Amino acid sequence: MSGLSLDVLRVGKRYRVVNFGDRHDVEIEEAIGKGDFKVKDIHTLEHYRLSEITRYGKGKDFEIRDLT
Repeated sequence: MSGLSLDVLRVGKRYRVVNFGDRHDVEIEEAIGKGDFKVKDIHTLEHYRLSEITRYGKGKDFEIRDLT
């Protein structure tokens, strides 16, 4: 795993999450505990949990980057 840790994610900030070749640009809306967050996709405005991205594990390409 490279990039940022789940421990440093902050509500209101935007991040790019890559896992198994899928790229998600998200904004953190709420921390809901145990390393999970409610997020909003900044392109489609869809709401989901960060755990849905890692539901099937973390691939070799798993990465979280700040989108400042």
